[in-house]
Amino acid sequence: MNPICHIRRFAAALAGLVAALVVVGAAPAFARVPIIGTEFRPSVPVPAPVRTVTHTVVVGGMPSWQIALIAVGAALLAAALAVLADRALAARRRTVATAA
Repeated sequence: MNPICHIRRFAAALAGLVAALVVVGAAPAFARVPIIGTEFRPSVPVPAPVRTVTHTVVVGGMPSWQIALIAVGAALLAAALAVLADRALAARRRTVATAA
């Protein structure tokens, strides 16, 4: 295979990782909600935040058999995708002609 293809794949993977890191790192910076009025008028007091009470609506969690079922399904899906990818890769390989 041409070495340029390897470099191109490596560059694409590296660019994807960098983009993911930028998105994850930039999200908390934009999550801050500025209080309107304090940037231009620092002498105006900021009102105290309103206290809220949170009530739990759902108690409990997912049963362990459902977690196990999801894990088994994910493993089977990953195995099926791996087999399909291997067959697709094997179909693209060139066969070597032997002299008879």
